Amino acid sequence: MAKIIPGKDGDHYVPYDQRTGQESIVYFTRDLSAAGLRRIYERVSANLVGKIAIKLHTGEPHGPNIIPRPWVENLMDTELKGATIIETNTYYEGGRYTTAQHRETLKINGWNFCPVDIIDSEGTAFLPVVGGKWFTQMSVGKGLLDYDSLFVLTHFKGHTNGGFGGSNKNIGIGCADGRIGKAMIHTTPGSSDMWDIVKEEFMERMTESAKSVVDHFGKNISFVNVMRNMSVSCDCEGTAAAPVVTPNVGILASLDILALDQACVDLVYAMKEEDRHALVERMESRHGLRQLTYMKELGMGNDRYHLIDIDNGDKEITCKEAVAHVVPFKEE
Repeated sequence: MAKIIPGKDGDHYVPYDQRTGQESIVYFTRDLSAAGLRRIYERVSANLVGKIAIKLHTGEPHGPNIIPRPWVENLMDTELKGATIIETNTYYEGGRYTTAQHRETLKINGWNFCPVDIIDSEGTAFLPVVGGKWFTQMSVGKGLLDYDSLFVLTHFKGHTNGGFGGSNKNIGIGCADGRIGKAMIHTTPGSSDMWDIVKEEFMERMTESAKSVVDHFGKNISFVNVMRNMSVSCDCEGTAAAPVVTPNVGILASLDILALDQACVDLVYAMKEEDRHALVERMESRHGLRQLTYMKELGMGNDRYHLIDIDNGDKEITCKEAVAHVVPFKEE
């Protein structure tokens, strides 16, 4: 068999004017609050029908940067009544490694106001990966198949291996089960290093996993990214996360997973050098931008978009305009 070769240039940012293809819609609000989340959710909620799952990173014990629980509680009380938060157990040992440990962490972090389905607690299932080069199928938590629609609610931030964690990471890693699927993404079979797959190959494996989930739900999936408390660390690092130095930006939403993650990356690059430096260094040093180009190669969406400011009469704005008035981060 021919050796599979990862793509390249995951450390290279592609400016907007160098991209080609169609454009999608991405909604934007500066309102980082429960009301802001509710308002932007309404823009992408039309196709969420039947039994709805909310894929959310609920965090390690006492994790400081996760999406605020009261925002999610308000959204579920008003717009998503009857929905269920879904999670999977982790590949690494810690506060969410086993279902019992995971349940305890959910209590610690306050996620006890609604149902939380740990979807790999009762086994796994395989979803097809159409057009992938690393996988033909991906192992996910079996419970994922119990839902008709998926709302992907993501805290956008940096990531130790991925460079950044947006919607692609949230479902690519977060729906893969804790033992089989995550191992397929992170570890070369037979390796003693469970994290030996890195850079472009890791991005491609993670993205193929995400594609299996996107394809499974079809039109019944939508995406929101919250650009708040953006450490270079993932929420899986909990209280050990690096301090936040990147300014808060706002909340974005789209029906196009690529357009949404691309817009968030573009907003970071549109910041002043001193504001963006840490997060850009994390993205480029891990070759995380390969997530975006591979999503495009797999036909998962568009990397061109119209950025619609819902705070100002749905005016179309540029990323520079969106971040023109961000202020240095400080703890709330």
